Amino acid sequence: MAYLPNIIFAIILIAGIGYFVKNVKALARNIKLGKDVDVSDNKPQRWKNMAKIALGQSKLVRRPVSGFLHVVVYVGFIIINIEVLEIIIDGLFGTHRIGLSVLPTALYGFFIGTFEVLALLVLVAVIVFWIRRNVIKLARFWKSEMTAWPKNDGNFILYFEMVLMTLFLVMNATDTHFQDLNSGNIISQFIAPWFSGMSETALHGIERTAWWIHIVGILVFLNYLYFSKHLHILLAFPNTFYGKVKPNGQFDNLEAVTKEVKMMMDPNADPFAATPEGTEDEVPEKFGASDVQDLNWVQLLNAYTCTECGRCTSECPANLTGKKLSPRKIMMDTRDRLEEVGKNIDANKGEFKDDGKQLLGDYITSEEIWACTSCNACVEACPVSIDPLSIIIEMRRYLVMEQSAAPTELNNMMTNIENNGAPWPYNQMDRLNWKNE
Repeated sequence: MAYLPNIIFAIILIAGIGYFVKNVKALARNIKLGKDVDVSDNKPQRWKNMAKIALGQSKLVRRPVSGFLHVVVYVGFIIINIEVLEIIIDGLFGTHRIGLSVLPTALYGFFIGTFEVLALLVLVAVIVFWIRRNVIKLARFWKSEMTAWPKNDGNFILYFEMVLMTLFLVMNATDTHFQDLNSGNIISQFIAPWFSGMSETALHGIERTAWWIHIVGILVFLNYLYFSKHLHILLAFPNTFYGKVKPNGQFDNLEAVTKEVKMMMDPNADPFAATPEGTEDEVPEKFGASDVQDLNWVQLLNAYTCTECGRCTSECPANLTGKKLSPRKIMMDTRDRLEEVGKNIDANKGEFKDDGKQLLGDYITSEEIWACTSCNACVEACPVSIDPLSIIIEMRRYLVMEQSAAPTELNNMMTNIENNGAPWPYNQMDRLNWKNE
């Protein structure tokens, strides 16, 4: 039975990683429900964006306080988890601090000491985040779309990080062999006296308990990500790579519309030409988007990457003037609908069964999307290159081109352009009369 702990550890590790892989496959499947889009252009710029925005956190630090704290948590949490490699080896092979067997004591102490300092900084930063969210109650965390689950989700992650950092420090503080080395215990040496007077057996029991809860907690955290807004920890890198590289003010044209315009301008084109024999009439492509399957896969990746930080909404002029639009809600609704579609496919053996719902109408109202000024403030504010405006534009296209459901003001403008060649209700012959006034 000497190997029982190692067997239990292996089972937990395999189960944790296996469940994570299963969720990643479901995530990839859902993203691939979107239309194909060519994002193979400007690769040097895309790599630069990923390095600068996802790795370098360049957009986050525009707000110095929260940006600095986020960098501390991001860097600290990533670096500290390097030690997970040692924990996995120890758990599988029954060793204890295998790093001491392969590294000089001073070097090992340097690594663990660095981890301890970072763990303390992460703990402090997370506590400040909790205070900002729950005591100071920053307005962007308390918008109407931040219902019970989004608010709780943000706190759950903070609690996870608090517990994991505390367990790491307690694990080191109660490891008498590590403390006796007096190398690397930069922070834990001040925690060790809290356990003075305890027997060697009790200290070992606390250290082992902290060790087990720490590694199981990391596996739980890893699998919680799929259900959490913190999925951006993994998706920020591909999202910034595949993000928009064209100027924000440049919109994509619909290829189907472009073809029709070119045909209208071609004097030799015959719009009434018969379909070649042996072929079926092509089903016209839907203009715009009414559901998630009408969006492209990059837009669906955007939805999963959203961290619900609210920077987009806090910068949105429509939202600031009291209108119903919240770019954050657009992304949250898109992700929720995509999850619903994914569950529908799972329940129907890989096929989507019409559920009578769609993104536009059941999740996002026309009032929201027509409130948008197309200013790109949300796109500019997003710290991970999410583009809520592109989804709004696609739904607007659907309403105008498929449903003829544009607001009266826009219909009047488009009628004037069609009849007068300008947005104003004046005859073309009268357009220059202002010169004579």
